[in-house]
Amino acid sequence: MPTAPQTTDELYEALQANQRRPYGRTRTVTAEELVDAAERFEETLPLVRALLELQEAYTYGSEPRKSPVAFARLLTLFDEQPDVFDENLRHLVFWRFKWVAAALRALPEIPLTSLRQWLTEMRERYEKAGLGLQPYYGQTYRLAAHVGEDEALAFELWAGRTRTRLSDCEACEIGERALYHLAAGDDERALGTWEPVLAGKESCQEEPARSIAHALLPLLRAGHTDRARELHLAGYRGCRRNPSMSGEVGRHLEFCALTGNEARGLELLAENRNLFDEVDSPLELLDFLTGVEVLLRRVEQLGHGELPAAGFPGRTWTVSGLRAEVHGRADDLAARFDARNGTTAHTERRSTRLDRAPLLEALELTLRTRHLDEVAPGAPVVAPAARTAPDLSEPLPELIARARALDERGHPDARACWTELRTRVTARGYTHPDDPAVGPLARLRADLLADEASRLGERDDFTGAAALYEEAAGLYDDAGTPAHAALARAHALLATAEIPPRTSAPAGSGTTPRGPADGADDTPAEVAALTAAHAAMVRLHAESPGLAPYQEARLLRLRATALGLRLQASGSDGHVAAVLDEVGLLHDFATRHDVTGQIAGALILRASTFALSGDLPAAVAETDALLDRLNAHGPAWHLPRALGLRARLRLGAQDPEGAHADLGEALRLAADWPADAVDTARLHGDLAEACLRLGRPDEALRHLTRSAELNLRRGDRFDAYCAYSNAATLSLDLGRVEDCIALLDSLLAEPDVAAGEPNDRLVAQLRLTRARALRAGEDLKAATAEFLALAAESAGWDDDPGSHAVIAAETAVLLAEADEFDRAREAADQALAAHARDPRHEALSNCLRELARLQARQQGADGLAGALAFLADAGRVADGARTAGYEAHGRSLDSALAYEYGRVHAYADAYEEALAALEKALALLGEPGPDSDRAGEWAECVRFAAAMEGIYLERPAPALARLDAAVSRLTALGHTGETEPLTSLADRLRDEE
Repeated sequence: MPTAPQTTDELYEALQANQRRPYGRTRTVTAEELVDAAERFEETLPLVRALLELQEAYTYGSEPRKSPVAFARLLTLFDEQPDVFDENLRHLVFWRFKWVAAALRALPEIPLTSLRQWLTEMRERYEKAGLGLQPYYGQTYRLAAHVGEDEALAFELWAGRTRTRLSDCEACEIGERALYHLAAGDDERALGTWEPVLAGKESCQEEPARSIAHALLPLLRAGHTDRARELHLAGYRGCRRNPSMSGEVGRHLEFCALTGNEARGLELLAENRNLFDEVDSPLELLDFLTGVEVLLRRVEQLGHGELPAAGFPGRTWTVSGLRAEVHGRADDLAARFDARNGTTAHTERRSTRLDRAPLLEALELTLRTRHLDEVAPGAPVVAPAARTAPDLSEPLPELIARARALDERGHPDARACWTELRTRVTARGYTHPDDPAVGPLARLRADLLADEASRLGERDDFTGAAALYEEAAGLYDDAGTPAHAALARAHALLATAEIPPRTSAPAGSGTTPRGPADGADDTPAEVAALTAAHAAMVRLHAESPGLAPYQEARLLRLRATALGLRLQASGSDGHVAAVLDEVGLLHDFATRHDVTGQIAGALILRASTFALSGDLPAAVAETDALLDRLNAHGPAWHLPRALGLRARLRLGAQDPEGAHADLGEALRLAADWPADAVDTARLHGDLAEACLRLGRPDEALRHLTRSAELNLRRGDRFDAYCAYSNAATLSLDLGRVEDCIALLDSLLAEPDVAAGEPNDRLVAQLRLTRARALRAGEDLKAATAEFLALAAESAGWDDDPGSHAVIAAETAVLLAEADEFDRAREAADQALAAHARDPRHEALSNCLRELARLQARQQGADGLAGALAFLADAGRVADGARTAGYEAHGRSLDSALAYEYGRVHAYADAYEEALAALEKALALLGEPGPDSDRAGEWAECVRFAAAMEGIYLERPAPALARLDAAVSRLTALGHTGETEPLTSLADRLRDEE
C-alpha cells in the first residue's frame, strides 16, 4: 500500500478497493496493513471493519492459522463495545463462528478437545443471543464427518432442523448433504441431492465449483460422461489457482487421471503450481496433494515418470520425483489428522482415492486433445500411425541408396529414410562406409541438410532454409557432385526470395535486411525479389551442364514456382503468360524424359495459374485432366493435393457440396501417405470451410482442431495456433463457451504463446476471443480485466488502429454493464479516436447504441444526457458510413439508431419522444415485402411504438389500429411468425379497454 489512509473515509475506500481484489497474498498483506492503519484512529468502527476484511482474506486465502486470531480480536471488541456493532455487523460476528470452526478443523496441531470447546462456546453464545442452533449442529456434523465417527447421528441432528438466518446458504448445505450420501456409497442419492447446485439453480461464492469437483467421479460411475465433461470445464475455471479451493483443484486433477487425460492433468498442475507454496491449510493441502498423487501415479504407471512436472518451489521436478515427495508429505498429513482425531479416517480415504482404477480409457475433455508423448519439452509429436511405415532396418549402404532413389522420384517415403539416416549419422561412434556407391560423408551430410532445409521451407522458415541449402551446396561441391550443388543453390535462391521483406532485422535475428531490387523502386519488394530469383535460376541453369533429367526437371519446376509466386504476390495479369511459358517448358521436358512426378507438378502449376488469374473454368478443366492422368499414371501421392486444389476451386465457384466430396476423398487417399507429404492439415482446414458453408458447424469444428493438431506435429506452430483460434471462435459462436475457454487457456499457457513469439497480434486475438467467451460465460469481472489489458496494449498499435477501436468499444460496454459509466465514456472516446483513423463503422455503432441503452436502463432519466451523447456519437458514425458508401452486414445503422433513440427515451419516461423516434425508425425501414429479411425488425418497431402509444401514453385506439394494420400486412406477405407478439399486445390492449 503506497500511503496509509489518513482519514476514515480513505480507509473505507481502501477497504472497498481491497475487496475487489482476488483472494491471495496481495489482498491479505493489504488487509493487514489496513488493520494497522485503523488502529491509529480513535474510533473503534474502522478497526472492526478492517478486522472483518482481514479475517475474510485469511479464510479465503487459505491461512487458517491466522483467521482465529483476527476473530479473537473482533470478538473482544464485540464483548467490550457491543454498541459499535449494528445489526449487520452483529450478524457477521455470529456468522464467522463457523469460519473459526472450519479453520480449527483444518489444523492437526489443534487438539480435538479444543475444537469441541469452540463449538460449545458457539452454542452458548447463540443461545444467549436467542439464535437458532441449526448452524451449530451443522458445525457439529462437519466435525463428525471430519473425524469419521458418529456421522449418521450428527447428520440427522443437523439436517432435520429448520434453517435460520445464520445457516449456510442453500447451495453449501446441499453440497454437504450430497457429500454425506456420497460417503455412504449412494451415488444416485448424492447426485439427486446435488442437482439444484449442478444445474445452477443454487449458487454462492464457492458453489457450484466445490460441488462440481466432488460430483465428477459419481457422474462418470453413473454413465453421465457428457455432463461430467461439461462440468469439469466449467467447475475447474471456478477454482483454479485459488488457495482456498486447492482441494477441488486436486479432484479435477484426479478426474483427468482417471479418464485418460493425464497430459491435460499435467497441464492443469502447471497452471496451479502456485498452490504448492500458497496453501497454508493442512487439510486443503492434504486434499490437493492426494489429487496430485493420483495424477502422478497414473502418469508413472504409463511409463512417463521422467516427464517434467510442476511442483514445490526451489527445484525442478520429474513426475517420479514429485510423486515420491508428494506421497511422503501427504501420508504425514493424513497421519497427523488421524492422530489428532483418534481414528484412521483420513488415511483410509486417501488410500481409497489412490487405489481407484481409471474409470474410462479415454474421454475427450477439450477441443485440444493431448497425449503424454507430446508433453516433454522439445520432443517431437508423434503422429498416430495411419499407414504402414517403411522398413528402415536395412544396412546403411542400402538405406542410403534407397533414400536417394526415392528422393529422385519425389516419393514421400524418402523423408522417413532421411530421418533414420540422420539418427544413425549423428550417433556416437558413427563410421561412414567405404563404398563408392555411397560416396563420401560430405555428400550424405549435404543430402541430410537439403532434407532439413525442405522441412524448414514447409514451415515458412525461409531464412533457415536458405542457409541450409547454401551449406548443402558447399558440401556437394566438396563431394564432387556439382549437379546436386546447382540444384541446392536454386532452392536457396527461391527460399531467399520468399523471406518476407524487412527494412531492418530484429535484434539478434541473424537476418540481413533486404532492400528493393535494383531499378525496381516502384515494385513491391517481394515481386522484385522473385523476379530476381527467377533470373538467377535461369543463369544457374545455363551454367550447369551435366544435370540428370530429374534434376533438370526439378530446376525447371523451381523456375516456374518462382514466377507462380510472383503472380500470387502481384496479382498482375501481365505476369500470367510468363508462368504458363515456364510451366510449358517443364511439362514438355518432363514428358520427353518421362519424369512422372514433374509432369503432375507442371499440371498442378498450370491449374493454379489459371485459378490465380481468375479463369476458374480453365482451372477446373486443367484439374480434371490432372486427376485423370494421376488416376491412370500416377504418382498416387499427388492425388490428395490435386483433389484439394479442385475442392478449393469448387469453393470459389460456390459449390461447397462438390468441395466436401473432393476433400473427403482426398483425406481418404491421404491416409496412405505421410501427412506432411500430402498436406493433410490443409485438407482438414479446407474441409472445415466447406462444412461451414454447408451449415455443418460441429463437423467444421472437428476438422479445424484436426488441422491444428497436424500443423503442430510438423512444427508449424503459427498455422496451428491460427487454426485453433478459428476453432475457438467457432465454438463460441456455437455456444460452447467452456470448450472455447478451455482451448484458449491451454494455448495461452504454451511457453511460446505466453512469450508472444508466434505473433503478438495472434496472441492478442486468442486473448480477445477468450475475453469474449468469459463475457458470454457471465464471468464479467475476468472479462473486464482482460478487455482493459487488451485495450491498453492495442492503444499502441499504430499500424492497426481499427482493431484498437473494436477492443476499446467492447471494453466500454463491459464497463457500462458494471455501472462504471465514466470509465465507459473514456473507453468509448478512445474507440472513436481510433475509428477516425481506421473506420469500423458497424462495430462502433453497435457498441455506442448498447452503451446508450445500458446507461438509460440503469440510470433512467438521470442517465438520459449521457445516453443521448452516446447516440449522438453513433449518429456521426452512421453519417461517416453513409459518406463512405459502407453497407452494414446486419441492421441498417440509421434505422437501428432511430430505434435506440426510442428505447433510450422510453427508459427515461419520455414517451412522446420515444414514439417520435420509433416513427422515424419505421419510416427508415419502409414496409416489408414478401422476401424482406427486415420483417422481424419492422414488426418489433411496430410493437414498441404501439406499446408506447397504447400503454404509456394511454392512447389505445391508434395503437390498436397500428397493430391490426401491421398484422394484416405481415399475414398477407406470409410473415406469420412475426405476428404473434403484435396480436398478443393487441389482446392485452383490448382487455384493458
